[in-house]
Amino acid sequence: MPLNPKVKAMLEEMVASKTPGLTSLPPPESRRMARTMFAQMAPSEPVGSVVDRAIPGPGGSIPIRIYRPALTQPLPILVFLHGGGFVIGDLETHDAVCRALTNRAQCVTLSVDYRLAPEHPAPAAGDDCYAATNWAYDNAKSLGVDPKRLAVGGDSAGGNLAAVVTLMGRD
Repeated sequence: MPLNPKVKAMLEEMVASKTPGLTSLPPPESRRMARTMFAQMAPSEPVGSVVDRAIPGPGGSIPIRIYRPALTQPLPILVFLHGGGFVIGDLETHDAVCRALTNRAQCVTLSVDYRLAPEHPAPAAGDDCYAATNWAYDNAKSLGVDPKRLAVGGDSAGGNLAAVVTLMGRD
């Protein structure tokens, strides 16, 4: 499978500019670099609405972003958990992904900005994601979503966290 042309161009530019790798930088610098890289890779597409808010969590408030398609009926909801090796990644790095998921799946997407390592070691991220998933279920009516059609998913580390949340829910 060929490499996405935008990703290829970005990688070639990084090599030419001798940009340090994400893993060679301190976490705050890696996070800034990741935001820049993600913003260059995918254009942001419009959705019906986007709302930022914070919900209660086990270690304080958890920032979330709620994406809604331009539909009004009770919709399914996806609790999306971003990737980034548990160290980088946030609401901004995965904004374009969440917008695309919202539009393609015609669902409400709730993106969770869980606490990151190394400042917050495990199980902080999993605990935040579980709390956000429970919050989504408990607040389904006010969100205009069907609690029986709740999914949890993510990419990379977020996929791992989705599995953790599922197991926590089972237990």
